[in-house]
Amino acid sequence: MTSIAVSTTINDDDVEFLCQPDETLLDVLRNRLGLMGAKEGCGTGDCGACSTIMDGRVVCSCLVLGAEAQGRTIETIEGLANGSELHPLQSKFIEHAALQCGICTPGFLMAAKALLDKNPDPTEEEIRYWLAGNLCRCTGYDKIVRAVQAAATEMRGESA
Repeated sequence: MTSIAVSTTINDDDVEFLCQPDETLLDVLRNRLGLMGAKEGCGTGDCGACSTIMDGRVVCSCLVLGAEAQGRTIETIEGLANGSELHPLQSKFIEHAALQCGICTPGFLMAAKALLDKNPDPTEEEIRYWLAGNLCRCTGYDKIVRAVQAAATEMRGESA
């Protein structure tokens, strides 16, 4: 099989890689680029553990081919923090105990970031709707929703 050369931007870095025509973006991120944050939970786009942001939209990287990243802008969990400074979503997930085993956490964080990028003041219903593509078997969803609400408040510069 002939490899495909791809040039893209991942977490604000210009990246080039070779991939197979049938190789998923998830496999490229993990196996070729060493970005291990996105997880494979189902391989069918049902769980959201592999969620990344491509051109401002949440995508299940297990359903996107690596070659489709050509010319695109991709954000992964590895790009969320600013060095050692956690993103407000990450801090609030910790503060609100919105994670346990951690398999789903990167996907929830990326989906929540995409939501807050588009809507900095979402209602609880909007948060629940936006995160509906992400599954968690450990925490339940109330802690996750509260963490996103608290992060939104902090990001708007308001006090809780």
